[in-house]
Parts: sequence; C-alpha cells; structure tokens
Amino acid sequence: MTALFRLEALASQHDRSAFTSGDSRLDLYLQTQATQDSRRRIANCFVAVETATQQVVAYYTIASASVSTADLPPEDAKRLPRYPTMPAVRIGRLAVDRRYQGRGLGKSLLADAAVKAIAAAPASFALLVDAKDDQAVNFYKHHGFRQLVGMPRVLFLPLATAEKLLLA
Repeated sequence: MTALFRLEALASQHDRSAFTSGDSRLDLYLQTQATQDSRRRIANCFVAVETATQQVVAYYTIASASVSTADLPPEDAKRLPRYPTMPAVRIGRLAVDRRYQGRGLGKSLLADAAVKAIAAAPASFALLVDAKDDQAVNFYKHHGFRQLVGMPRVLFLPLATAEKLLLA
C-alpha cells in the first residue's frame, strides 16, 4: 500500500505557491521565508507532500530553544536538576493546507517533530510551542502539551511524554 503523504525536508523542488492554510502569515512564511531560515540555520522546515500530486499540504519548523526551569509547573520542575534552563526544541510554525485539514496531518507533524527531537544528538527535555490563538492552544493541549506557568500561549511537552503519547 502506498502512503498518501510523505514527510521530508523543505527543498527547492517543493512548489509552495498554492499552499493556503487559512492564516496568511503562515502561508507567507512558507512561501517566502522558510528557505532562508533553513539556509541560515535558524530553523529547519519539514513538509508533508501528497504522494499522488507532489503538492505541499502541510509543514512545520523546528529550532533549538530553552525553557526556564522556573516557568515549568512545579510538579515537573521538582523532578529536574536545579539548572536555570532546560534544553528544548521549539516548533516555530505548523500549518496544514485548508483542503487537507481534519485528516490527522497536524498530529503526524507533531509526532515527526518529536521523533527528530528524540533522535537528535544534543539532548532536549521538551518540545515548545508558541500558540497563535486559543484554537491552537486547544490543538496542542489535545495532544498532551501543557502550559508554562504564567504563559497561557506557550506550551511544552516533555519528550519522555511525547514518546508515550504521540509515538504510541
């Protein structure tokens, strides 16, 4: 059976011009900025490509980050070393083309980001996201992310938890 989609690093052969997620800022980023950020090693961009049409139907970016230990919920912080920050991987942007929303691509992108973060040579404690709105907050919460203390739009998912939730 052939897979409907494949995930791969953004490359010059990917046509992004027709990508429309419903958020013009996310669309414009993919169309005009993502390649530059990858080239400058600011963020890596990965795309979901529909196998039948070769069309880019979703994407996400990841970059290195850190989270202040003081911003973690106390129940998480108490089990960690007393370092001022913990290493993390930030999901900077995540979007699915309108025509493909509701098919589980968002969860697949989260799982792929978790796999990449877990497999990376530098250790990371968690995935971080800055949710753009309440709908995005709910999406991430649905997939096990939790809010940082005092930052309702910044969410995290310990990679140990990601292995259980997203990769099961």
